[in-house]
Amino acid sequence: MSLRIVVCVKYVPDATGDRKFADDLTVDRDDVDGLLSELDEYAVEQALQIAEEADDAEVTVLTVGPEDAKDALRKALSMGADKAVHVEDDDLHGTDVMGTSLVLAKAIEKTGYDVVIAGMASTDGTMGVLPAILAERLGVPQVTLLSEVKIEDGKVTGRRDGDSASEQLEASLPAVVSVTDQSGEARYPSFKGIMAAKKKPVESLELDDLDIDADEVGLAGAWTAVDSAAERPARTAGTIVKDEGEGGKQLAGFLAEQKFI
Repeated sequence: MSLRIVVCVKYVPDATGDRKFADDLTVDRDDVDGLLSELDEYAVEQALQIAEEADDAEVTVLTVGPEDAKDALRKALSMGADKAVHVEDDDLHGTDVMGTSLVLAKAIEKTGYDVVIAGMASTDGTMGVLPAILAERLGVPQVTLLSEVKIEDGKVTGRRDGDSASEQLEASLPAVVSVTDQSGEARYPSFKGIMAAKKKPVESLELDDLDIDADEVGLAGAWTAVDSAAERPARTAGTIVKDEGEGGKQLAGFLAEQKFI
């Protein structure tokens, strides 16, 4: 039986762009370019490596987001994933991690899976809790923050590196896995891969397809809320220390005044 790998990916605003909040205090995604979250590229890469080692495997990439989120799916497909699932619905606007995890869980159950792989966090929200919540919703083990991952004999094993030690973890399939940016550099899509991605299937789903009510997601169903937001103040001019023989003392005095030393 084919090993079914589902990779959760996210379409995020470019971190190098001028990101702002919209009037409803959600991230303004219309005025900034978006892309596949860099941390999710590591998840796609690990899924592809696992599939290459397996006798028979299929990699499905899954995302929840607006129409433009298909760009993230196309990037993953051009890297080598087999097919994609896109959950798009106007009622999803403003959904937080709790709502997103519900939608992903329902979509994953509908798609079918043996292992779910995610990045360690998204580069916009950076919460890092979605894999754990997703595992709870699916009722399966979680093996998170891995820098090395393998699947064989119906089990997923991996290494989690901490500040003072490394842990070897193991769980039976089905399971949810998240990988860090130390798991291995993601491959670049080849021209052949980019062309092949155009012919790969992308399934579109709405909330009704997943039996999810609109009031369970979106701003109305969010467990968290942004009360206010303000632009970061412009940077002020720094203090220039002219070295005329006493520069070191002046610098030390400034650092001590700011309690840096």
